Formats: sequence, structure tokens, C-alpha cells
Amino acid sequence: MSIIRKLWWFFKLEKKRYILGILALSLVSVLNLIPPAVMGDVIDGIDVKTLTSNQLLLDLFYLLLAAFAMYYLRYVWRMFILGTSYRLGQIMRSRLFEHFTRMSPSFYQSYRTGDLMAHATNDINALTRLAGGGVMSAVDASITALVTLITMFFSISWEMTLVAIIPLPFMAIATSRLGRKTHKAFGDSQAAFSELNNKVQESVSGIKVTKSFGYQEEELRSFQETNKMTYKKNMVTMTYDTLWDPMVLLFVGASYALTLLVGGYMVAQGRVTVGHMVTFITYLDMLVWPLQAVGFLFNMIQRGDVSYDRINRLLSEESDIKDPENPVKPIENGRLEYDIDSFSFEDEETLAAVHFALERGQTLGLVGQTGSGKTSLVKLLLREYDVNKGSIKLNGHDLRDYSLEDLRGLMGYVPQDQFLFATTIMENIRFGNPSLSEDQVKEAAKLAQVYDDIEAMPAGFETLIGEKGVSLSGGQKQRIAMSRAMILDPDILILDDSLSAVDAKTEYAIIDNLKETRQDKTTIIIAHRLSAVVHADLILVMQDGRILERGRHEDLIAQDGWYAETYESQQLELEEGGLEDVQ
Repeated sequence: MSIIRKLWWFFKLEKKRYILGILALSLVSVLNLIPPAVMGDVIDGIDVKTLTSNQLLLDLFYLLLAAFAMYYLRYVWRMFILGTSYRLGQIMRSRLFEHFTRMSPSFYQSYRTGDLMAHATNDINALTRLAGGGVMSAVDASITALVTLITMFFSISWEMTLVAIIPLPFMAIATSRLGRKTHKAFGDSQAAFSELNNKVQESVSGIKVTKSFGYQEEELRSFQETNKMTYKKNMVTMTYDTLWDPMVLLFVGASYALTLLVGGYMVAQGRVTVGHMVTFITYLDMLVWPLQAVGFLFNMIQRGDVSYDRINRLLSEESDIKDPENPVKPIENGRLEYDIDSFSFEDEETLAAVHFALERGQTLGLVGQTGSGKTSLVKLLLREYDVNKGSIKLNGHDLRDYSLEDLRGLMGYVPQDQFLFATTIMENIRFGNPSLSEDQVKEAAKLAQVYDDIEAMPAGFETLIGEKGVSLSGGQKQRIAMSRAMILDPDILILDDSLSAVDAKTEYAIIDNLKETRQDKTTIIIAHRLSAVVHADLILVMQDGRILERGRHEDLIAQDGWYAETYESQQLELEEGGLEDVQ
């Protein structure tokens, strides 16, 4: 029953509602005793020929009164027990989602999206069932069984009652053994569900890639293997689940047999009336539900315990990026100083000896081959990771001295892999501030050179773009993502290879807009096409995590190194395409 202790915080939080629900449920259990008792009295009255019309009408009145009372009380306990259990689901989902938003990228490298979705759905549903149906089963079973047994013991026959409960201890032993097997089987089936959930999520997200490679048959085969594995795990759990009722009914049947033997003998001896015998059998029948409920409860406890532990393992994970206890206030854009001696990611050195400074309002260009460390530099600025040796300072303070919310609120970031939400273009662009006007959205779209593309769509800015912007081209997705960042007019704008999918002419127009609108704000541009950074106040050429070359465009051309060679090569490609460099 450790899960009850684990969830005690919730039961205390909702104690008033649970107390009212339990009280209503208990009264239903007591009122359930009235119909069998009335039926026994009527049978005895018929047997001894003493039943009168008035007595029969009075008995019918008691039955109707009990029925209406139970109808109302059943509504009350369902609202206050089952209804309250959904509150637990709401709280746990909120905790999980809030936890997800606080975690650093390393957390998402350890857990797959499908696993996290399974925790937030299937596991929480198991907890909700425990807090609702589990509590109901526990209270109803215990109250019904206790009240019924006491009534049988004192009002009918204590000998028959003792005989009837002989099989129950043996049932407790059997169900305990079965419960341990159920616990392990459910843990395996929950893990299998996470695997299946992750497989579906990956397959749907990558369906375009799968089809473009003609890999449908292989992907289907892989999915079928995962699906089959999940089915087998669930069938093992179902096997143990389905054993509960037959096992309970087996012992209940033994109780019936013993009751009929002993009860029949006592009726023959005149120690028990026929009416009392019928009432006793009816009460015994009422004990079937509590005994079955014990099985249901044990099942829900096992499932809830496994699910709660799975959720708690997630919630116990701590982000490796933490807020300072006393953050520096206020935060303002200013001089940016990189003083990185070393930065390692997963025990592999990614950056080394990176030292430079950028004044407020300047533009930094980061270029170099793929994997040279460009994106790592901006990830450190966003504090998705922290520097191992050295520091990054803003306005003379280490970034770690600012709160994450303040720091990231100063920045606008357009990553390499743009993520657009399955809603309208309008809502995507003003995602960072839903209160922004339509005119502001359109102005941001014009700055990112995507306004004409959007207006050409049938629904314009109200166009639904599908999950991850599936209905848009790569260039449109990049420019809408840029609009989303530029509309907030951030003090520090970071473009991480965000112009790779647009043509040179569009790139030039966007760069010109940035130069005009961001004269007093800092801009960092990562690019493979060097024409995107020729106007930068400082250009760094990265290679193997180190600075290979640095300076302005003219300085780097004069150095006749990697930058000059690459720039000349790209210009030849532009000339062959009929375009000229625009600076």
C-alpha cells in the first residue's frame, strides 16, 4: 500500500470532497441492506400466513425510500470521489509539463518524445483511476463487507457467518501471489507502451523522409515488430488480470456451498427461518462485489504504483542549468565578452581558446565548416549549456549571474531546425506575444521578406500550416521563424544558419532590413553563405572548436586564408548563376 502513502498529499489536499464522497458511499452500503431484509420479512410473512396488505405496502414504501436515497447518494459519491480524481490528473500533468519546460537539452537527449508522452497520458490515467475507482473500491468493499458481515452475524446466524467466511483467508493468500506477478507484468507493459508511442511519433514525424526513400515496407515491418512486442506484454498483463474474477468466484462458490450445507441443516432443525435463509443468501451474494472489488483495487494499486514511480523518476531529474540564488537585476544589453578556455560536450572537447568581445549594437558573423563549433557558441550564450572552463559575460557579469528568464527574454533565436506550430501563420509569428496587432505581424513578415508569399496563399495570414509547417517550403519556414523572432525586437538577435533555404536576392533584402532596423541592437549571424556576414563588425572563422581567423570582411579578404578562398568560390557560383554580390 506504499502508493497510498505516496498519494497522501493529494488525499489531504482534497480531504473535504473525499470525506463527503466516502460518507455518501458508506450510506449506500448501509441502505443496500434494507431490500434483502424486507424481502426476508415478506417471505416469512407469506410462509406463516401473517402478511397483511398494510404490511406489504409499508415494506414497498421502505424499498422505494431506500431506492431514491441510494440514487441521490450514488450521484454524490461519484461526483466527490470519481470527479475529484480528475483533479489529480490535472495536477500531475501540470507538474510534468512545467518540469519539461525547465529541463535543459541534455534531458531530452536522454528521454525520447514518445516516452514523455506516455508518462503524461497512460501513466497519469493509471493514477487517476486509482484516485477514483481505487478509492471507491476500497471504501465500498470494506464498508459493504463489514456492515454485511456484522448484520449476518448478529441478525441471522453467527454459525452460518463463520462457516461462510472460511474460504476467505485462502483467497487472500492466492490474490497476494497473483498481485506480485501483476505488478511486474504491468511495469513491462507500460514500458512497451512507451516504446510503441515513441515509434508512432517518430514514424509520423518522419513520414515524408520515409516515403522519399521508398522505405515504407521496412518502416512498416519495424513498426509491426514493436506493435507485436507490445501486444505480447499486454497479453501477459491481461492473463493475470483475467484470473482475478475466476479466482474470486471460485472462493465465493465455496462459501455458497458451505452456506447451503449448513444453512439447509439449520432450516431443517428450525433454528433459522426460510426468510432468514433467503436474506442470508442475498447478503452473501452482496459480498461477491466486495471480494471482486479487492481484486480490482489490488490491480489498480499495482498499476498506480508502477506509474507513480515512472512519473517520479522524471520529476526527480534535475536540470544541469540552474538559476542563481540571487540573480543580477536589472539585465540590460551591453558588451558581450567570450572568455572560453574549454567547453566539452559528452566528454568531448567542443570549444577551446575562444576569446573575443562584441559591443552593444554590433553584428557578429560566425562562419566555418560544419561541426566547427559555431552553434555551440550561441547555445552557450542562451545557456542551454554552461561553460566548463572560462566564462561568458554580459555587461561585466557572468551569464550565470542572471536568471534564465531574464537572460532569454533579452534574446531572439532562430535555430537551424525551425519548429512551427500546427496553427495559423498569424499565431506562429506572434507566438512570443499573442497580444501583438495584425499590423505588427505584417511588418515583421515584410522585414523577413515573407509577406508576399503569405498574401499569395488563399487564407493569407490565417493559413493553417500543419504540424511543423509541413505545408510550407523550407525557405518559407525559415522566414516565418525569423518573423517570429524579429517581431519581438530583441536586444540580441541570433540567426543560426537561418538563411540557408532562401535565394541570394532574398537574403540580401533581409540583411539590408536588419542593418536598418537593428542599429542599436546586437545581432549574431551564423552562415555558410559568406555574403550574409560581409557587413558584420566582427567575423570569426571557426575550425575544430577554435578561432581560425577573425576580423572584418576586408581584413579577412586581405589575409588570403580560408575566408578569402571560400568567399571567392561562392562569388564565382553567384556570377555563374547571373547574380552579383550586394553589400
